[in-house]
Amino acid sequence: MEKIYLTAAGQTRLEAELRDLKTVRRPLVIAEIAEARAHGDLSENAEYHAAREEQSHIEGRIKELEAVLSLAEIIDVTKLSGTVKFGATIELADEDTDEEITYQIVGPHEANIDQNLLNLQSPLARALIGKEEGDSVEVRTPGGVRSYEVLSVKFI
Repeated sequence: MEKIYLTAAGQTRLEAELRDLKTVRRPLVIAEIAEARAHGDLSENAEYHAAREEQSHIEGRIKELEAVLSLAEIIDVTKLSGTVKFGATIELADEDTDEEITYQIVGPHEANIDQNLLNLQSPLARALIGKEEGDSVEVRTPGGVRSYEVLSVKFI
C-alpha cells in the first residue's frame, strides 16, 4: 500500500473529524433513524430516508478517514529546510498585482484552499516545488498565466 503523507497538524485535524463522526454525528443520526421509524410506514417516510442517507455519508467518511490515518506517514515539517517541498509554508507575491499570499503545501487529504492549505498536486504547488526565495514561477490557471515571486520559504 502507498503511504499517505500528512503534516502533524493535518493528522490532528483528521483525527478530530473522525472522533466527531464516531462520538457525536453517528449517535445523532442513529437516534434520528429510530425516531423516524416510530412514525410508521417507512416507504413514504422522508425523514427516515434522509437520516439513512446521512448515516451512509457518515459511515463512508469514517471508513475513508480510518484508511487514510492507517496509511499515514507523518512528516515533521520543523525538521525540513531548503527549497520548496511538502510541508513548506511559502509567501508569494503576485508579480502583476503585488498582492501577497501565504500557502502551506500539504497532501490532498488535508488540502483546503480556504485555509491556504495548498494541495501538493495542484498546478501552483507543482510549479513551486524545488524553488527558493527570490525565484519566479509562472502558473497556467483557468484565468490565464499568472506569475509569482517566492518571498520566503519556511518550515513551521
